[in-house]
Amino acid sequence: MTEAQIKLKRTESVLLELIPQALGKMNDKRLHELNIVEVVCSRGKSDAKVYINPNELTEQEKRDYLKLLRKARPIVETYCLKDQGWYRCPKFTFEFDEQLAKTQKLEDLFKQISKESKDES
Repeated sequence: MTEAQIKLKRTESVLLELIPQALGKMNDKRLHELNIVEVVCSRGKSDAKVYINPNELTEQEKRDYLKLLRKARPIVETYCLKDQGWYRCPKFTFEFDEQLAKTQKLEDLFKQISKESKDES
């Protein structure tokens, strides 16, 4: 792993800790219950995708949360800047992590196939 990759991973790790702290200090209690799964920085740390666990939320609830997070983004970025003393902070983009649901569906399919093959034997 190169020096640049190490710095990028370190930044992602710091942001993974800071973003929930920033959301926890906000007045809207709905933001307190969000579970940040991963932060992925790109383009020389100018952008960061923040992945959130969907927790069985409906599509309407997801849209509502994303709307709240878009409004809270500048506050979260300012919190990270002040906490770390950075010159600039990555611009956050919030998304729900659908990989967890896809992985669960695949595991269920494999279990079903395994069960069917045992039943045929």
